[in-house]
Amino acid sequence: MSSINSFAVIAQTDPRAGYLAQRADIDAAITRVLEGGSYILGGEVEAFEAAFAQFIGVPYAVGCASGTDAIELALRAANVGAGDLVFTVSHTAVATVAAIERAGAGAVLVDVEPGTYTMAPDELARALKAVASGRPAAVLPVHIYGQPADLSPLAEIARARGLQLIEDCAQSHGAVYHGRLTGSFGDIGCFSFYPTKNLGALGDGGMVVTKDPALAAALREIREYGWRERYVSARPGTNSRLDAMQAAVLRVKLAALTAGNARRRAIAERYDAGLAGLPLALPARRPGTGHVFHQYVIRLAERDALRASLREAGIGTGIHYPVPVHCQPAYIGRLVSGPSGLGITERAASQILSLPIYPQLPDEAVDRVIAGIRTFFR
Repeated sequence: MSSINSFAVIAQTDPRAGYLAQRADIDAAITRVLEGGSYILGGEVEAFEAAFAQFIGVPYAVGCASGTDAIELALRAANVGAGDLVFTVSHTAVATVAAIERAGAGAVLVDVEPGTYTMAPDELARALKAVASGRPAAVLPVHIYGQPADLSPLAEIARARGLQLIEDCAQSHGAVYHGRLTGSFGDIGCFSFYPTKNLGALGDGGMVVTKDPALAAALREIREYGWRERYVSARPGTNSRLDAMQAAVLRVKLAALTAGNARRRAIAERYDAGLAGLPLALPARRPGTGHVFHQYVIRLAERDALRASLREAGIGTGIHYPVPVHCQPAYIGRLVSGPSGLGITERAASQILSLPIYPQLPDEAVDRVIAGIRTFFR
């Protein structure tokens, strides 16, 4: 990897570096679209949908305008709406819950496992037993930080109740659960291509994947006004189309995703070795899975002090996420949670810290981060 000046600021993430690493191919793809004259859906989007479906290992992929839209479209295609309940987590980007509500459904928040920060299957089972009103319709686990949720028991619980299993894969492009990529395990998988994601566009974009041809057909209709034929709406729909420019860029970047994920794992292993023995919790790895480290998240009680110390040393960090959804002003007092509460979620939010990680991050920068953390504890 390239070297970094010892006085340079280390960004927590750097989407520009991803562009520069493939600049010639990305510029060529953009020029092709500009000269082609077709800018919404069309051949570029169809080509990317086909490539992404093949990568995930499913027959159908439907591009849309964002990851938030992907979840909403998935729920609507699965006929989840008013009066229905979707079981998800509060330790996530607010987009997960916002999409549920945009589909007209209600969110039931389930606590997470303390090591992986993903939905705890036993808490899901308790939450389902405690439902007093509303119709349970779907389970929506989040593969947070690139760590796959424990899909087998979650799927078993969902199937026993006749619920849809919809995966929030916004942070898990290329992550593996027992030999299968996330997004291919449930009924539907939802992806975001926000610029900082492992597979990031140069703007917003999203994708919904499925093995079900009927769901795929519904998704294609709903993303464009419910059209089955142009200008004639067969069902209520919306405007959530992936544009050709982003699709062309994403097809170029998809070719580098596997190598980028490997580099993220190498950085994570370097952090593991360099931070071993310190009084903080390092990221867990679920057995039988392949973590893709969208974020490398440590946990410690002195989080804010460490963050300030690293900032003084020119090292950027992030908190994903500082306020659980149920504690945010727009949602306080109006979201249902499981009977055990959300104590693990709330404690985690006060202690987690995301260290710099992206494929172009040099080893020297990783070592500087490690040195900064070790200096703090000395």
